[in-house]
Amino acid sequence: MSIGMMIICLIGGLAGALSTAYLLLSFPAIIAWKIYRRIKFGYTLYQ
Repeated sequence: MSIGMMIICLIGGLAGALSTAYLLLSFPAIIAWKIYRRIKFGYTLYQ
């Protein structure tokens, strides 16, 4: 493989890894935050 193709593959792999890490961290954090607000303030989970 040429160096240009390797750089493109690296950038694409990093973009995929970062977006996956963001989703893995943000979904549980948002759900926990909504449950906390439900318990503490009585908001619905849809607000």
